[in-house]
Amino acid sequence: KGYSDERLRESGLFNVDERHGMYDKFWNRVIFPIMDVTNRVIGFGGRVMGDGKPKYLNSPETPVFDKSRNLYGLNIAKKTKCGYFILCEGYMDVIALHQAGFPARPIRLFLQCDEEVGTSFTDGQAAVLKRYVKQVLLSYDSDGAGVKAAMRNIGILHAAGLTGKVVNLEPYKDPDEFMKNLGPEEFQKRLDQAENSFFYQIRQIEKNYRMEDPASRSEFYHEIAKRLCGFADEIERDSYVKAMSQKYFIDEGMLRREVASYGRVLTGQGEQNDA
Repeated sequence: KGYSDERLRESGLFNVDERHGMYDKFWNRVIFPIMDVTNRVIGFGGRVMGDGKPKYLNSPETPVFDKSRNLYGLNIAKKTKCGYFILCEGYMDVIALHQAGFPARPIRLFLQCDEEVGTSFTDGQAAVLKRYVKQVLLSYDSDGAGVKAAMRNIGILHAAGLTGKVVNLEPYKDPDEFMKNLGPEEFQKRLDQAENSFFYQIRQIEKNYRMEDPASRSEFYHEIAKRLCGFADEIERDSYVKAMSQKYFIDEGMLRREVASYGRVLTGQGEQNDA
């Protein structure tokens, strides 16, 4: 085709070594084209046929493929009129949800949560999402890695000014598996029942404490107070203080004082007052 070796290397689609010369990196793989919002192909994901390693291979960052600002499936999902997007992890998850009529895209451009294989969800990607919707539903794998990703990315969504909720996929691992077993109507019910992202975070944090032990329970309550400081909007923070007080039977006045105390520490006012 007349492309130079340098340009072929730059594309990220070829490997080069002394024994084989230049050869196709994605040989013997099912290919998932990654498109930008204008439907231009900017990269590829490839799943191996058989038992080869790695299971998934993805295009590297290139001059046309900015991984921090592109999301697989955005070119189709942007056409939705429902007011929210569903974030999931895998190519097949996105495809399965689109086939069932749901607007979806993965949290990252790779299927694994392993940071060595994929790239994390970024502030830039969150900013891109905000152009189209105000709410994002997180539909991650229900395993430990999926929970860890949800905990991390809830903060990114909140910082971008997006409302986040978490979809419960149990007893299935991912949206593709869920759809094959229970179908779109049941998945829609899970979307309607999606959990408030802050409640989800607190519920996951609670698992690290022994609520029957007063000391451990007190530590958990302090952690809630610290988390509540993350709400810059006073009205929003007030609503969550009331919700946490009712949910965990914490004296509301005491919780407000603790939140205010941690807030002064975070802003440095406490140190100034002590001085």
